[in-house]
Amino acid sequence: MAGGRRNMPGRVADRTTVYQLGTMGGLAGDMIDAEGYRLNVGIILSNDEGRVFWARRTGMRSWQFPQGGIKVDEEPDAAMFRELYEEVGLDRQYVQIIARTKGWLRYQLPERFIRRRSLPLCIGQKQIWYILRLTGTEANIRLDCSERPEFDRWCWVDYWHPLTDVVYFKREVYRQALGELQRSLQAGHSAAISGLAAAQVLSDAATRQMPVSTDPSRPRSSQR
Repeated sequence: MAGGRRNMPGRVADRTTVYQLGTMGGLAGDMIDAEGYRLNVGIILSNDEGRVFWARRTGMRSWQFPQGGIKVDEEPDAAMFRELYEEVGLDRQYVQIIARTKGWLRYQLPERFIRRRSLPLCIGQKQIWYILRLTGTEANIRLDCSERPEFDRWCWVDYWHPLTDVVYFKREVYRQALGELQRSLQAGHSAAISGLAAAQVLSDAATRQMPVSTDPSRPRSSQR
């Protein structure tokens, strides 16, 4: 990618960028840049307690966040929502985007995982990471929404737990993504808690048939 275009995640392709399309296996239709990095999105899904969704890959011992390749002519947001549904079963109506990384984060594959005889050559992933809040319920989460499910188990874990559990060659990119997005999650979590508290006050007031002042400097009147 040339010069100032390198870290512009909102624009997947432009006239200065050369992409090739993967044609084999899981790379079919995905974009691979001139340096050999597959364009990808990563998803950190959080609940109202600030814990994050952690899932086990089907038939394997490894656990990870949802992620997937960006297709040709697909913007990162669209790719993220597609992968979210395919891997976790969530439609966009059940989540809120809190933030995403400002630039691409990269990791390289170990040499033994690089398919040297496959063209275009893919040496790793360049990712835009998103942090989302689940606004639906856990019942909306499904792992069987694609022909070949990515995951077979999931759980909520503490925010930094994935660094101790993810495969070693993804550990640094996870550290970068979690570090960059942590403050946004904390701000979003505080806003969500404040919103829930305000909703509870309104609900309690309605139950008691008490008028509620919208001006915090004015005391709430009581019913006589």
